[in-house]
Amino acid sequence: MLYCQEARLLFGCLRPLPLSCDVPNIFAQVTSVLYPSEFARCVKSFPTRRATRNISPYDHFLALCFAQLTFRHSLRDIVSCLMSRREQLYQMGFRGTLSRSSLAYANEHRDWRLFFAVAQVLMRRASRLYQTGRAERDGPSVAFALDSSIISLSLKLFPWAYYPHSQRSAVKLHLLLCLQGNVPAWGAITEASFPDMKMLDQIPVLPSAWYIMDRGYLDFARLWRIHRLGSWFVVRSKRHVSYWVVQSQSLPKPTKEIQIVADQVVRLKTNWSKRSYPEPLRKVVIFVRKEKRTLEILTNNFQVDSLDIADFYKSRWQVELFFKWIKQHLRIHNFYGRSQNAVRCQIWSAICAYLMVAIVKKTLKIEKSLYELLQLISVNPFENQGLDELLNGDSPKQIAHALQNSFIFNDN
Repeated sequence: MLYCQEARLLFGCLRPLPLSCDVPNIFAQVTSVLYPSEFARCVKSFPTRRATRNISPYDHFLALCFAQLTFRHSLRDIVSCLMSRREQLYQMGFRGTLSRSSLAYANEHRDWRLFFAVAQVLMRRASRLYQTGRAERDGPSVAFALDSSIISLSLKLFPWAYYPHSQRSAVKLHLLLCLQGNVPAWGAITEASFPDMKMLDQIPVLPSAWYIMDRGYLDFARLWRIHRLGSWFVVRSKRHVSYWVVQSQSLPKPTKEIQIVADQVVRLKTNWSKRSYPEPLRKVVIFVRKEKRTLEILTNNFQVDSLDIADFYKSRWQVELFFKWIKQHLRIHNFYGRSQNAVRCQIWSAICAYLMVAIVKKTLKIEKSLYELLQLISVNPFENQGLDELLNGDSPKQIAHALQNSFIFNDN
């Protein structure tokens, strides 16, 4: 009841919405996957020091999500599109008076950690949905790919984010991608010069989970932490790392794509490395035929077949594709504000929009790709019809029961 009362203050009511038809519009159904009590809990954790004018935290969140799902270019563009359908704003969840100045003020002053907390809630739900029944045969039940990507900014507009390496402004987005469904499981935004390996101190480590990384995360002291917590890692080695070969294992037959050149049990040679990681490691040397290059992979798992280790490392490419996808299809290039807070709010709202669409796809068992879903939602946000009818091309009269229940506030 506590969070229901908080939701009343945030959203304005706790009764079914007075719609002209039985089915809410498409945008309202997509955002309904986030429960009011969850959002209220996030608002309580990160309150705004000074109340924003005429726009609640939920109004602010909805406006940014609307911009992501419909590809709006500016705050004026957001307000113009929404105000053109004033009669539908209430059923979409808006309770305040939208204006460009109020959105700009909210972007400047509302704590970006609120949107990060909402993203974490959606990440946990999406991970649970996509991990159920998705473990491949002879593959890891839970596997994550860790990587980062630079988001470029204008040096003239964002001087606070100056990146000496490129002599431009930029921020860095770090993501832990759950490979069972390709949905983010954890993330962080830092300055562009932040070292990747330091993220190993912050990522959540689950027992028996696999963590697949590129050579930028090769830090033996931090990999030792993952090993001690009962998890597996697969990381690309660097040339300067030296080993003692303890044992060489038999090699599998080469395939059309790769050839296992060596499969060895090794120990680190230098004193610093031995102190950082005192246990043996497994080194798998892979020759990639198409690219004509050799990769050295390190892991702390000695039971899995070497070809499977190569496949695990190959799956790391999914996080690269994810970064490419969100940069192409979400609004994280043209920003609605120039402050650091505004940039972070917009990036996390983009992640939230992606996760809500991914949850809808899994909940309604839609076969279309996320790109197709996003395109359909972007041109039909105000349509009063069921999501499954729009996305699947079926003819049911109402949306799925689970989504409809989450849309209407419950006073129990």
